[in-house]
Amino acid sequence: MGGEVREMATLFSSQKVLILGAGVTGIAVAQALSKRGAHIGIVDENKDSIFEFLRVESDSIDLAQWDSIVVSPGWKESHPIIQAAQLAGVAILNEIDIAWEIHLEMAPSQKWVAITGTNGKTTTVEMAASMLRSGGFHAIACGNVGETVISVVDQNDPFDYLVVELSSFQLHWSKKAQFVSCAILNIADDHTDWHGSFEKYAQAKISLLDRASTAILNGDDGVVVEQSAHWQGRKVFYGLDTPKPGELGVVENLLVDRAFVLDPQEAAMICELVHVKPTAPHNVSNALAAAGIARSLGVTHEAIQKAIQNFIPGRHRIEVVCEKNGITWIDDSKATNPHAAAASLLSQLHVVWIAGGLAKGAKMEELISRTKGRIRSAIVIGTDGELIARELRRQAPEVQIFKIETPNDYHKGAESNSLMETVVKKAHEVAVTGDTVLLAPACASMDQFISYSDRGDRFAEAVKKVVLHEE
Repeated sequence: MGGEVREMATLFSSQKVLILGAGVTGIAVAQALSKRGAHIGIVDENKDSIFEFLRVESDSIDLAQWDSIVVSPGWKESHPIIQAAQLAGVAILNEIDIAWEIHLEMAPSQKWVAITGTNGKTTTVEMAASMLRSGGFHAIACGNVGETVISVVDQNDPFDYLVVELSSFQLHWSKKAQFVSCAILNIADDHTDWHGSFEKYAQAKISLLDRASTAILNGDDGVVVEQSAHWQGRKVFYGLDTPKPGELGVVENLLVDRAFVLDPQEAAMICELVHVKPTAPHNVSNALAAAGIARSLGVTHEAIQKAIQNFIPGRHRIEVVCEKNGITWIDDSKATNPHAAAASLLSQLHVVWIAGGLAKGAKMEELISRTKGRIRSAIVIGTDGELIARELRRQAPEVQIFKIETPNDYHKGAESNSLMETVVKKAHEVAVTGDTVLLAPACASMDQFISYSDRGDRFAEAVKKVVLHEE
């Protein structure tokens, strides 16, 4: 395989490569292949995109002129260009596999670790990378977080380890990259609009196991346990209960390891529960997964504990914006699906819930069933806000529901923040001492905001203006 890979890497010279999508991934691939002598064309359906490479209009493509196409993660297999390429026998490539080939050429001793799941990927990837650095390795988190894999690989100072966050889209397209260790955090209803069904989405996630030798798996997630049952590699389960021999888990106020120890009848302390910030159940689960990855690569318990103590979570993940008059305002805009929102809601007792956006085909029944006892009021926004409101009315008719329409002066990306200010004013009216006002939308943001970060930032700005009276 090594010889074939190196031969393919050199073949990019003078090759004509058509890249579908001019987002971060597409441009990174274009830059890497163009540097190797490839002739690049890019198809991008956003007519306002500006880039240095040849723009190819989608309705004028002659596939006979191209040696291969590169598919950006979000492009569906049903897209007419991809279907035409498959019929014409044109090679279909993707960023992760191209990066793998470049790494074999430039840094063959570099090892890759992969983490996927419906929720918690970014936090776990960043935690695992920090644990590896604490253990003395030159490591970086990349992929669906931070820099693209191809841009990290294509540099002169190679890392010892890449900790790669992989989405279901990336896993769908990637076939070649190999991982010394991987983790699957959870599999819940998400992106069914893209994959066509929950079963196909789950299959994309679980396919990661076919290219790894060791897997750190969430034993508390029934779908992960069931879907991984067939796999014959080394499986290490983790969970929030007392671990069995060969597992990681929680004993009283400690995270403990009974998998990577000399005697599995004994337990080694990873860290204290309070060292994990925030100390919410799903985040403790993330810490266990990251610790499992680090231990599988030989990092000591002491180095892992130090990394957990020093770890600062990313923005918009159960981020406390302010506390005033006994009311806590929390930004968890990263909760872009029902599974993530449930974890967020269950970490609080009395919630004024801000929810809605693009549901991406996800259902809300289980979310409301699990969390309705925590929700005092709900403020719904966006395209699928009514989906949430309807389920609340059916399962929890006692919950107050306020639907906020988009103000006339508000437009996505514009300076006006009137939408979030209206939302926060309503939350300020209904919240009482002891409540948490929680932005955990259970939906994607793109209908009304540029990104989940933009949504969270606008929420924080509105809270400062309305609640703290800071202009």
